[in-house]
Amino acid sequence: MGEDPEVDQSKRATLRRFAALGAASPLVGIASARESDSDRPEALLGYLSATPGAHFSKIRDDLQLGTGETQHHLDELESAGAIESRKDGDYRRYFPADQFSEFEQVALGQLRRETLRGVIIALLEAPEATTGAIADRVGVSRPTVSNCAKTLESAGLLSRADGYSLVDPETVLLLLVRYADSFGEEAAAFAEQAPSLVEYTGE
Repeated sequence: MGEDPEVDQSKRATLRRFAALGAASPLVGIASARESDSDRPEALLGYLSATPGAHFSKIRDDLQLGTGETQHHLDELESAGAIESRKDGDYRRYFPADQFSEFEQVALGQLRRETLRGVIIALLEAPEATTGAIADRVGVSRPTVSNCAKTLESAGLLSRADGYSLVDPETVLLLLVRYADSFGEEAAAFAEQAPSLVEYTGE
């Protein structure tokens, strides 16, 4: 059976939307060199410029591409120097090349995990928050918060020396606000109140 016309139209619209973003990239010439007859590379570049730190499955599903097709284009773009990637546990996360420091890449990767992002937002809103307060805010158990804290500490984003303290909170806040739409409704809502947190992050 052929592909559903409505699905095909949706896929084309998605690719065109992100390809328009990718066309503005200074690396688009590199990206297009090997794929001049396809809008996939430009769509991938555009998608990653709006969703840095996305992992393979999310990229594939959001762009409605096949697994092999997605891997091929990501490999081509990475070989051409247009994008870069890093391992994050079971994931490989992708970023536009030369745009983010190692800390920023790690932070974006952790922010793309829903529960970890909730813990980070809770600490940005209330830096003195306790395990119980964070658990209530995020809607998870205290052991879950403790496990998240360990993960964030191992990633270099959190200190547990005296309670919970985010490392470089101003950078984390800026990344969260800049890419809020790609993180979902909660992050977008948080971004609207972010100006009230500037005093804290500037300390």
